[in-house]
Amino acid sequence: QVQLVESGGGLVQPGGSLRLSCAASRSPFSINTMGWYRQAPGKEREFVATVSWSGGNTYYADSVKGRFTISRDNAKNTVYLQMNSLKPEDTAVYYCTLNGGYWGQGTQVTVSS
Repeated sequence: QVQLVESGGGLVQPGGSLRLSCAASRSPFSINTMGWYRQAPGKEREFVATVSWSGGNTYYADSVKGRFTISRDNAKNTVYLQMNSLKPEDTAVYYCTLNGGYWGQGTQVTVSS
């Protein structure tokens, strides 16, 4: 059984920053991709960012490019999402995923003044 546990969400003012973390209990794959998705109230879950096993390849949704940075620490089976210049439209539950087949329980991010 693989468990993904997110942390780091919270309430932040517009223009502020948050850093999300997601720790995997283990990986059933020798090489994997980890990523983040989000779901706002009344909307479908949407892609945010992914990072390759080596960390050398990263992909971002257009809406977060230049503001969010995804990274990983394979020794800790952990992926991070540094979120800067946050906007109210970034408000959502953020989920991490491992290879798209395993998902965390989500962490709430609220951007509001």
